[in-house]
Amino acid sequence: MSDDQFFDPGLLEAIRSRAARYDRENTFFTDDLTDLIRAGYLRAHVPATWGGGGLSLAELTRSQRALAGAAPATALAVNMHQVWVGVANVVRARGETFADQVLTDAAAGEIFAFGISEPGNDLMLFGSTTQAEPDSAEDAEGAEDAEGGGGYRFTGTKIFTSLSPAWTRLGVFGTDTTSTDAPKSVFAFLDRDEVQAGRVEILDDWDTLGQRASQSQTTLLRGGYAPPERVIRRIDPGPSTDPLIFGIFACFEILLAAVYTGIAERALSVAVEAARARTSRKNDGAPLAHDPDVRRRIASAGIALDGVAQQIEALARDVDESVDHGDLWFPRLSALKWRASEVAREVVTASVQVAGGSAYRTGSELGRLYRDVLAGMFHPSSEDSAHSAMATALLGPTPPPAER
Repeated sequence: MSDDQFFDPGLLEAIRSRAARYDRENTFFTDDLTDLIRAGYLRAHVPATWGGGGLSLAELTRSQRALAGAAPATALAVNMHQVWVGVANVVRARGETFADQVLTDAAAGEIFAFGISEPGNDLMLFGSTTQAEPDSAEDAEGAEDAEGGGGYRFTGTKIFTSLSPAWTRLGVFGTDTTSTDAPKSVFAFLDRDEVQAGRVEILDDWDTLGQRASQSQTTLLRGGYAPPERVIRRIDPGPSTDPLIFGIFACFEILLAAVYTGIAERALSVAVEAARARTSRKNDGAPLAHDPDVRRRIASAGIALDGVAQQIEALARDVDESVDHGDLWFPRLSALKWRASEVAREVVTASVQVAGGSAYRTGSELGRLYRDVLAGMFHPSSEDSAHSAMATALLGPTPPPAER
């Protein structure tokens, strides 16, 4: 099954036609989501044998680029669901089954979201400020020998929770500090019922410069409960090659890179159209496409963008095929996301310059793409973390201060 089945031109144009309104009104992309569900896109990355569309991660990156070109906020939010499905595929490809419930639930129509990021916590996947409390002392004592053998209650604050109005499964993690083998990072899924029960509260606080339709609200966990069957992993905090950590990191970075690359591709396309349509009085009404400065700006944007999509697909293919990059896996994934988001920002900026002052108006598509692409700098990996990871891989870790 190819990605073309999900995105016929009519569907993408319908989604594109709503993007400005969602952005202007700061509302969730409800109609987009309905259309995407109807098209089977939320099952696209689920294996065909599990009732899904059977797209590989590499194929999915192409779909996400196309969706981002139509509606960046829709693509970014749907990314979070697709990441969880990708994680389950990665885990299964590495011979483990603890995330299979994601494939089963996604095939059945459940919508997954990320409850990972926390305010002021730059450890990300390597440590959580959220408290994960086992059901009982008995569960805590037996946790080491029976991973996922007891339920957990999660208390803490999660930020940038995309798909807040629509998720039915919220993937969270917290730190178990009370079990005999503590500390442990605990990963689990909360059902939407926890919102109705008052143990999960979604704040109406998403009023941002860009990516507005994603409605990535702050989520307060007040003892949100994950029953034993929804607790999928308990691991030591800190850097890890555990298949769950690798799966989250790989799928998150690759699909983020795809979204921001899709934004840049659309912006450059709009800029090319503008250069052909606009004329220059000083050049006797010739199209701006003939102006050497405009041509250079368009060419520079094209050169910067050239090859990024191929790199995204290449790394995604390596994930699909379980290629072993050893210690370079995490640095390469970090570098890909940082490079793709930086190139995207440069390309969109150049595109706005080509289009001229009209792009500065609030109703301009390029103006909206410019605001949306800026969000890339806030997603991990950052420039600093990407450079640190690569330096460690190539030069080794820095010694403690006393040994320098």
